[in-house]
Amino acid sequence: MSAVFAPPLPAAESAPPLAPVLAQQRVSERHPAYRINPSRVQAPNAPPADHCTPADRYQELFIAVQSQQIFEDSKAFVDCGPIGEPEDILAAYRAEHAQPGFDLAHFVAQHFTAPPETANDYVGTPGLALADHIDALWPVLTRRPEDHPVRGSALPLAHPYVVPGGRFAELYYWDSYFSMLGLAATGRTQLLHSMTDNFARLIDAFGFVPNGTRTYYLSRSQPPLFASMVELGALTGGPSVAHYLPQLLQEHAWWMDGLHVLHPGDARRRVVALPGGELLNRYWDDRDTPREESWREDIETASAVDRPSADVYRDLRAAAESGWDFSTRWLRAPDPADPASLQLSQICTTNLLPVDLNAFLYRLEVSIAKANQSEGDRATATHFQEMAAHRREAVNRLMWNEAEGAYFDYDWTRGTLRTCLTAATLVPLYAGMATEAQAAAVARTVRAHLLAPGGLATTACASGQQWDRPNGWAPLQWMAVRGLERYGHKDLALEVRRRFIDTVRTVYQREGKLVEKYGLGDMDTAAPCGGGGGEYPLQDGFGWTNGVVQCWLDERYDTYAAAQAVYYGPADDGVASSADR
Repeated sequence: MSAVFAPPLPAAESAPPLAPVLAQQRVSERHPAYRINPSRVQAPNAPPADHCTPADRYQELFIAVQSQQIFEDSKAFVDCGPIGEPEDILAAYRAEHAQPGFDLAHFVAQHFTAPPETANDYVGTPGLALADHIDALWPVLTRRPEDHPVRGSALPLAHPYVVPGGRFAELYYWDSYFSMLGLAATGRTQLLHSMTDNFARLIDAFGFVPNGTRTYYLSRSQPPLFASMVELGALTGGPSVAHYLPQLLQEHAWWMDGLHVLHPGDARRRVVALPGGELLNRYWDDRDTPREESWREDIETASAVDRPSADVYRDLRAAAESGWDFSTRWLRAPDPADPASLQLSQICTTNLLPVDLNAFLYRLEVSIAKANQSEGDRATATHFQEMAAHRREAVNRLMWNEAEGAYFDYDWTRGTLRTCLTAATLVPLYAGMATEAQAAAVARTVRAHLLAPGGLATTACASGQQWDRPNGWAPLQWMAVRGLERYGHKDLALEVRRRFIDTVRTVYQREGKLVEKYGLGDMDTAAPCGGGGGEYPLQDGFGWTNGVVQCWLDERYDTYAAAQAVYYGPADDGVASSADR
């Protein structure tokens, strides 16, 4: 199966010789064609005809606006709505821009409407307890279907949804799952289920879930958590996981697009076939141009290195698909003692097989297998169990470092394991891929190297990038806690949970808000604060922080965790042998 509405496949990339030459048939022998009943997969509905991005639509006008910094934030212009037909606006610009006295800022103000900013205007009631403040934020962050500017960048949605907050005024993929945890904790299940349906409709329309609901996000996705959303919905009275099987199958097919034309050592879009026949995934983007929402920043980054700009842009975009934009995790050879090695121009995301992405896809494969089993489709269930087992075996063999007691990303172009310790090492525990011994080793490593006064640090390296030490992010805290709980390391899980809640509460009591990320401090005397780094100012709101913290504060959290354990098993994925545990 291949993704629908995907652009033409790029030429396969070849890795340098890493192993003896293997038979070309190895990949196809190990991973036969999907054995799926075609009646179980619905053909996606055709999307509207016009999904041009602002750069496609406005061409040299777009470049002029972004390069002259008419807006302080590159994202502001791409979120504007046109006043009139875009073709007429572009024609007017071409006719007027060379005339004496032409004022580009005035021209933009005449022809575009800026998106409303509402989330940052909210002022909470002084003195509210943290949980009550979060509860009051959900209506502020909720958006309802509305008439978007015709031929603007916004993708319309059918049902209400929650936005992260701040500059992020649209629906985002992986953010939403962590916001939905808070909706579940507060009984807002109808909103939770409507968001799940929105994501299902996006898969129906485009064959995958875009990074966010803007046309300029249609070339990439984000960490695949739709299965987790569906499972959360089923636990809160929504449709069964089997109800969404067509979309789950389609999303998996999109991530695996190119599978059946690969030879060992090749890559195609998001799939990499290793010389040993293993199939694993990477982050990617189907465009190799500057991100439209960060256009100036990408131009500057690419100009700082002597390599093809298109390669730099692709790696920047792929890192955006990861959700970790940006981190030393994606740099070629980060060394804290060498500032040049920490520059974003050293990015090489597409060379890497991320351990967390492959854990998410493993979890998707397990979910599909379980849902098909419940529907009586044993052949498809067995097939996805086999795919999950192959992925689990490959991750545990290639991405596990016994000496370090941790999982690391894998550089498929060099055939080497990375050495940058990150919070992603806990995602295989969250997904149930680790053995008991591996989980115990990860717990020891995390306690020694990533546990900060304010919670779980994102990486062991301080670089100035926002997805690095000393910052901590709610989604990583959540997956760490759930993964540790799943394998019985409840003391460390409770410590991470307690420290992060204390950080959020301290900042809230001082500043009256919740934010996107937090500075966790590297010393016992360091005061918790909003996190630093990144391409834009610290954003408040903030959806995934609200969701994770509210779920933890809710007295029913332990009941929810137990319900998840019933679905997955405490450390049982239905794939791995119990002897491994």
